[in-house]
Formats: sequence, C-alpha cells, structure tokens
Amino acid sequence: MTHYLAFYKPDEVLSQFTDKAGRDTLKNYISVPGVYAAGRLDFHSEGLLVLSDEGAFIRRLIDPRFSHPKTYLAQVEGRATEDMIRPIKERIVLPGLQTRLAQVEIIPEPPLSPRPRPVRGYHPTSWLKIVLFEGKKHQVRRMTAAVGLPTLRLVRVAIGALELGGLKPGQSRELTHDEIRAFN
Repeated sequence: MTHYLAFYKPDEVLSQFTDKAGRDTLKNYISVPGVYAAGRLDFHSEGLLVLSDEGAFIRRLIDPRFSHPKTYLAQVEGRATEDMIRPIKERIVLPGLQTRLAQVEIIPEPPLSPRPRPVRGYHPTSWLKIVLFEGKKHQVRRMTAAVGLPTLRLVRVAIGALELGGLKPGQSRELTHDEIRAFN
C-alpha cells in the first residue's frame, strides 16, 4: 500500500528521520515505514510537511516546474505597514538570489497552537501571510529581514490546495484521494 501523509511538523524538529546530533526528528512522530518528506521545513519552522513512499509523487511536489504555491504565516518583529511589505510583492529583495515575486499581506494574529518555546514578547509583532511559488533556502526569513521585519515564528499552512486544517503539532493523517489527485 502506498502512503501519502500530511504532518504538522513542530518547532525544533528536523525534516528527516535521523540526526547524528541527537535532535528531534520525524522518526519520533511518523511510524509509517518507507516514507520520505517532500521538501523541507527548517529546524525552527513549523507546519505542513507532506510525506510519501511514492517517489514520483514527491518529485511532483518539489519540482518548481509544477509551481505548487506554499502558504506561510509569519510572525515578524515590528509593526508591519503596507509600505514595508510592498518590496516583497513588487521586486526582488534578496541581492544575488533570483526569486519569483511573492504574495504578502498583513493579517490579524491567527489561531495557531502555542509552541513549547514561546516567541520572545518584549517587542511589538505583526503577522504576515506569504505565498511563495518556489522554495529557496530560508526564503521567507531572508525576505522579511530584508525589509526590516525579522521573522520570529514561521508556520507553513498550505501547499497548493492542501491545508494544515485541524492538525496539531506532531499529528499526521493520510491524504484523501482528492487531495492526492490535486497534485497530478
């Protein structure tokens, strides 16, 4: 049987099954044998990670030619304004790194699960919804920092039409047939 999983990767968990340094990995949460993550979230990012044991499915998810948009919620340090986020929408803000333009908007604080290591609370913060059409290393963090809004918490909430939904950190579920077909 082929497996397709949606997983809510908690903060401070590696997007892999082993780690020589002894950090928390997917093996502490996923007991389905033979599945691999389609893409990654860095150690300090949370949210939707898709896993499967079907290589062609994984390739369709991570290949930029298929352009599956990835939606993130970013808590940033500072009071974001439209003028501050405009460069992310209208031009490339990362010198030396060619990226596609992103969609970004200021949003109210979303109803996310609290994380074990809370965001430091001594500065005002804002929340942004950011949609990327590619995935460069630390792209959201680098883009927000480039406009003076360092990212404090980053949660991927969707890949294409697949949403995190009601999953809580550390939970996973099998994808439905319709969700799998949406990536073909």
